[in-house]
Amino acid sequence: MRTIIPGLTRHNAGRELLAGVTLLAIAIPLNIGYAQIAGLPATAGLYALIVPTVVWALVTSSRQLVVSPDAAAAALVASSLGGIAVAGSAHYAAMALAQAVLCGVLFLLMSVFKLGFLANFLSKPILIGFVSGLALDILLSQVAKMLGISVESGAEFGAKLVRIATGLAETNLPSVLIAAAGLLVLIAGKKLAPMIPWALAVMVLATVLVVATGAEAHGVRVLGAIPGGPPVLTWPVLAWHDWLAIVPSAIALTLVTSAEGLLVARSYAEKRGYATRPNRDLLALGVANIAAGASGSFVQGASTSRTAAMDAAGSRTQLPSLVLAAGTLGFLLFGTSLLASIPSPAIGAIVAVAVLPLLGVTEFRGLWRTSKSEFWIGIVCLLVTVFVGAIAGILVAFVLALVNLARRAASPAIDVIAPGDEPDGAPRVSAPNTVVLRMAAPLFFANGSVFVAAAKAAVTRPAGEAAVRSLVIDMEAITDVDVTGAEAFAGLRQWLSEREIALSFSRVRSDALPRLRHFGVVMPDDTLHPTNRAALGDPASPNPLESRDRTC
Repeated sequence: MRTIIPGLTRHNAGRELLAGVTLLAIAIPLNIGYAQIAGLPATAGLYALIVPTVVWALVTSSRQLVVSPDAAAAALVASSLGGIAVAGSAHYAAMALAQAVLCGVLFLLMSVFKLGFLANFLSKPILIGFVSGLALDILLSQVAKMLGISVESGAEFGAKLVRIATGLAETNLPSVLIAAAGLLVLIAGKKLAPMIPWALAVMVLATVLVVATGAEAHGVRVLGAIPGGPPVLTWPVLAWHDWLAIVPSAIALTLVTSAEGLLVARSYAEKRGYATRPNRDLLALGVANIAAGASGSFVQGASTSRTAAMDAAGSRTQLPSLVLAAGTLGFLLFGTSLLASIPSPAIGAIVAVAVLPLLGVTEFRGLWRTSKSEFWIGIVCLLVTVFVGAIAGILVAFVLALVNLARRAASPAIDVIAPGDEPDGAPRVSAPNTVVLRMAAPLFFANGSVFVAAAKAAVTRPAGEAAVRSLVIDMEAITDVDVTGAEAFAGLRQWLSEREIALSFSRVRSDALPRLRHFGVVMPDDTLHPTNRAALGDPASPNPLESRDRTC
């Protein structure tokens, strides 16, 4: 029976509660900043910490993964909605709610139909490039905040860059000083005392400074009044064409979030010795996002940095998330007046430091050392995301993933098997007049012709050498076949027959045999051998496996 909070005991309850206070101190300033990135009011970021967080904590199988809006998701929301609605308008907010609801529905479908494998198409280089592009765009927006230059939320990277370059004369010196001091405290504090919530400290100190010095009167922008009270249940009411317009971005957000979320959840489960259920976690992401859309927030995703902070604080349960929800609710009820004078440059500094790791500099260096081709795949994704847009970036990422997959599938390992059942790269006979050939992949459209060409080359002998009279195909790795692969194989069978070369099979998988027979790859009168050694001993003799299959 599943307990309400798996892993929680009376012995670790105190530590978990303290971790929850730490999470509260980290999450409030970041979520305010991420809401601004998304082009939404600060309350959208705070509401994300209440109902969706509780739903996630109670439904997920992960004991540690923290779910909340993150920088990449916020940037994707802004870039996808900025072209179809005006940031800050009621229509824009409704579309953000609808986007979260659609993401939730997609997560539920992935859970029900067990489609989590689709997230695997986003390989590490592609994710690094895509997230780095979003992080670069976010960083540019925060630079504008720290300089005191206004930049339209949701504007393209190039437009932001031009606006900052042409608006340098508008730089506000007090804003720069506040941001510089904030950056110094955040960076130095993280190195000297990483367990202290420096983001909260910077937010509080900067607010006190602005109030004490009257910096707002000198051009320092502040957050402004935030309505108090708990989130109110709502539902986005949009025309059908507005729902259709946000489907592509919802798909992109779902895939990126599921890829990162499942990976982080699994890695911490393996690290701490407990089990997770990916389909349950997809279900939890689904209901959490629907809850976000119904409570005035926006898309929820996995927060890698907060999960790491909770792990470092010793947390091994979802209790900190529930503490976070309760603390945020209390803050909305009694403390929103304290937020009105938070300076935007301080928020910019907090968010800038938070997204710096997302630039992926270390990861790109690792890719350059290990695989330059994958390094360039990541760079292409980064450039497309930055200069064309986030949706285009995710589309290019998928195309590159499919191209990479097809390239690998079209060049499978095809070996001649030596008498000891081991592959031999040399194109020679396995035994007198016999070749045993193995392909380490299913037979389908991308590699059918490649396999046929390799088989023909393996049985073709130069003039003066003994002719090959038997080709045995090791079928252990050929677990599937499609129409194109079957047609290519039929051509090979005809080619072998014309040259009087016998065809037989070894190590045919019993679970694949019905499909191989259905497509005509393995015929009823073909000889099947249990092992390659048996095939080399007498390739034409029947065997028990063959006899059983013929009687089925």
